[in-house]
Amino acid sequence: MIEVVCAIILKDDKILAVQRSSTMLLPLKWEFAGGKIEEGESEIECVKREVLEELNINIEVKDRLTPVTHAYPDFKIKLIPYTADYVSGELKLREHADYILADKKELLNLDWAEADVPVVEELVELGIKLQY
Repeated sequence: MIEVVCAIILKDDKILAVQRSSTMLLPLKWEFAGGKIEEGESEIECVKREVLEELNINIEVKDRLTPVTHAYPDFKIKLIPYTADYVSGELKLREHADYILADKKELLNLDWAEADVPVVEELVELGIKLQY
């Protein structure tokens, strides 16, 4: 099982979602930025590092949401989501095809990677506040 952390990043009263590139596994599916936990790294250290590497932005990690386990045909993933606030940096896509700053309704209309679907559903169920 692959342990992956992701960040639900709040910026400008919206949530940041990124679209996988056509050359990645699960091509052109939408997801929350993040990646695999490296040996000796905490979940929070990992999500901050991955977001900086992938998007060139710094975040402040907030709350841990419910982890999701999902079996794809070729691998199994444990996705560990965190809410986070955008802190600094100019957003630059280094791996992804596109991004969107979305409100909750827009989030529901995206073609999500299957492991991310329960995270989106939890956000909607919690009625996450997009304004701090």
